[in-house]
Amino acid sequence: MFWAALLPDRLLTDSQRIEAIRGLSIWCLQFTPRVSVIDAALLSSAVVMELEASVRLFGGKRKLVERVKVETQDLGVGQLAWAPTSLAAVAVARNGQSNGFAKPLEALLDDLPVEVLAPVAAHAAILARVGCRTLGQVRALPRGGLSRRFNKALVGALDQAYGLKPEAHAWATLPDRFETKLELMSRVELAPAMLFGARRLLLQLCAWLAARRSGVTAFTLKWCHDAMRAKTAGDGGELTVRTAEPTRNIEHLSRLLAENLAKVELLAPVGDLAMTADDVRPLEEASYSLLPETLPDGEGLALVLERIAARLGPERVLRPIVAEDHRPEWMCHWQPAPEKRPRQMARSLDCPQPTFILPKPLRLACRESHPLYQGPLQLLAGPHRIEYGWFDRVGERPCDRQSDAAPSASSETRHVSRDYFVALSEHAGVLWIFQTRLANEESAWFLHGVFA
Repeated sequence: MFWAALLPDRLLTDSQRIEAIRGLSIWCLQFTPRVSVIDAALLSSAVVMELEASVRLFGGKRKLVERVKVETQDLGVGQLAWAPTSLAAVAVARNGQSNGFAKPLEALLDDLPVEVLAPVAAHAAILARVGCRTLGQVRALPRGGLSRRFNKALVGALDQAYGLKPEAHAWATLPDRFETKLELMSRVELAPAMLFGARRLLLQLCAWLAARRSGVTAFTLKWCHDAMRAKTAGDGGELTVRTAEPTRNIEHLSRLLAENLAKVELLAPVGDLAMTADDVRPLEEASYSLLPETLPDGEGLALVLERIAARLGPERVLRPIVAEDHRPEWMCHWQPAPEKRPRQMARSLDCPQPTFILPKPLRLACRESHPLYQGPLQLLAGPHRIEYGWFDRVGERPCDRQSDAAPSASSETRHVSRDYFVALSEHAGVLWIFQTRLANEESAWFLHGVFA
């Protein structure tokens, strides 16, 4: 068996220790469902997890141990230890050691003081009078007399720690909704400084998501102001961070949160943080190849765009979206990059489309009803009729509202009726022109695009 024991920092208060134990339990569930809390009512309570069945999944013992060591530093773990049994791992951790596999289990535990196991520590004063200060000295006592003089919990704990008796645990369960709190060690006056505590909550969030095989597209960080605050400051504030795609990448979520916190101004010092997962969705796991693959360097485009949008504002980072519209002016519109793109791509038209479109159609001169542009034009293909837009009223599009364009009183629409042609100019090359009928029943020619 391969057990790990995690002890919270000893400087925590009772409320902080309870939240730390709860957070560590959630974090451990990403590695294995066999997670339990040992001696929850004591100051030296610990979280244990059995990882033997998960070693291969996480790339071997060395990689798994290194990952646990790195992440527990951000979680505020005071001591981390490994051993063949859960109680042995807890005993080794309480003694300030980490490697429970350095020596045979019996030799390792015999040298530990009686205070490392709670059922034995309860009788430490009596055991000290008979000269028993280590677990090995207690085990050397006659087993029958030890069981009669003390309770069965002492003998049972020793047998379980030494691997002579199977252990029984109440396994931790994963909550249906992620909500966690953190009391800061000191008051924070600047919003970016909250990232240190918020990252600990993000680690728990990502672990909860990993255990559920899910990702998050929106989470909220809340903070409470210190009790000694001005009345105008209020109780606290909150910040919601959204992503375009479900993710549980701790580094990406930390960067997004840091960019958003840089724009927040605190009205009073902050003493408590809380985090909730608002929008959780299933996340498709990456499928790895049997053969070695070349890993991509750096971040993907979507992650970079989200981080830039968080820094500059979503209205300043736009992406083009092709719409189902036959009118060239409205085939493409711009939307903030973090917003979701349509699932279905717009269908392509079966008529020639130019490489470049003019911002505004250019009216052409005519000679005997033939269009002119740097000389006479030769029509190569067409006509292609586009008659569309009777329902598109001016003032109803987002771009109209952004430009303060009020809806027309006469219900004006963007309806067009055009015949498009591909034309050849001796000097300008291949052009895209159309003929339409004006209000005075006269026809006119316009240049609308150029083929590369």
